[in-house]
Amino acid sequence: MRPGWLPELVLFEHSENDWEKYLKVLYDYFLADFVCSKPAFRGKKVAIKRYPLAEDGKEATFWHIISEGDTEDERIPDLRRCERIRWPKPVIEHSEDNEIKVWENDRKGEKRICIWFEAMEYLVVLAKRKDIILFWTAYLITKEHRKKKLIKEFEEFKKAGDAQKGGAVTPSTRGR
Repeated sequence: MRPGWLPELVLFEHSENDWEKYLKVLYDYFLADFVCSKPAFRGKKVAIKRYPLAEDGKEATFWHIISEGDTEDERIPDLRRCERIRWPKPVIEHSEDNEIKVWENDRKGEKRICIWFEAMEYLVVLAKRKDIILFWTAYLITKEHRKKKLIKEFEEFKKAGDAQKGGAVTPSTRGR
């Protein structure tokens, strides 16, 4: 069940099945949530990756969260990602909720913060930099093998935290 703080989906048909209208609606939500205002993750402002800008002037993070594919230049829009354009900010801001699992991991030599709202099958990934936190991506997790991998990562992070009690993201009893 969707909690009250999580917005409704932004459906393609609400834009008369017109991609250009839909894209404008999606981008307006993105601007409102990540450019005009900024979410905070545990007291730190979350920035976005603005560059490289696409030919249309839209930020790299925007295109990344509404599309899928292994190669940046070849990513294609994903309607399920598009529909959830309003979810990343509230998931980040509600990362302390009992239903949300939060942990750090290493991806390609970088520290990442994973915020997984398991009940909604939704993952937000932040990139931890020296002085800032970047909103990296967000997407649905529907494949069972991927869910199992995330649960394993979370459990390993909790165990490591119990052993050394430290780090920017402190494991809690959430999700136990």
